Amino acid sequence: AGLLRSRPAAAETGAESDPTADLYPVPRNEAYQLDRAVTAEELATTYNNFYEFGSSKDVVDEAQALPLRPWTVVFDGMVEEERSVDIDTLIRAMPLEERLYRHRCVEAWSMAVPWSGFPMKALVDYARPLGSAKYVRMESFMDKEVAPGQRASWYPWPYIEGLTVAEATSELAFMVTGIYGKPVPKQNGAPLRLATPWKYGFKSTKSIVRFTFTDRRPVSFWEELQSSEYGFWANVNPEVSHPRWSQATERVLGSGERVKTLLFNGYAEQVAHLYEGMEDERLWA
Repeated sequence: AGLLRSRPAAAETGAESDPTADLYPVPRNEAYQLDRAVTAEELATTYNNFYEFGSSKDVVDEAQALPLRPWTVVFDGMVEEERSVDIDTLIRAMPLEERLYRHRCVEAWSMAVPWSGFPMKALVDYARPLGSAKYVRMESFMDKEVAPGQRASWYPWPYIEGLTVAEATSELAFMVTGIYGKPVPKQNGAPLRLATPWKYGFKSTKSIVRFTFTDRRPVSFWEELQSSEYGFWANVNPEVSHPRWSQATERVLGSGERVKTLLFNGYAEQVAHLYEGMEDERLWA
């Protein structure tokens, strides 16, 4: 309970001046239900991992330095045509909806969030990758002038993450543009972030500027930094411990409860088939 802070004003989070603010709230997709209460907005928008702005959870003030417009998203690599698109053009071209998702951090805390956005499959279709592309490499913004964490030379900036094309086009992979019925604030990864609820939270990369389609598996940020602890797949499994702590349970933000963690964070029905025949892979972070 001591984690709760007063929520930043709309101007502080950037929601007030967002050119897409008129789109929200968006219709909820009722196919995605929760087994727990939605986390309080004031908590989910103030308790954030965003290493570009610092290693603490309290990066709200620092993250306000991130300029959100102009913001260009690049699609390149193994695509029919490499191109750039303005973020507002991209958002307005997509089928926006709200989904209630569980979010499980590798640090063994969790929250339940009403994300707004669109299926990542729609973004892949928009990018028109070649059939030979097997992976999507995602790159976050890079700007040492506004992001003090990026001045730390021991981190492999910019933040890189990746999915297989099969994962990216799965039912659950979701591109986030909003939260709690309004544009997503800077500290939560504005203006475009990923939500992969069956994976640990570090896979859900924030403030994305580039999608590169490739036939080579990307090396992600935490994998490059510490591959013995963080792998490419990072699927949630309560029976596979992190080298330094158990993953069997999780601390639910705001509730004071500790609950059992579920395989694939409770989304096995939707995604387990993606990993059939991959017993030799290190699938669990």
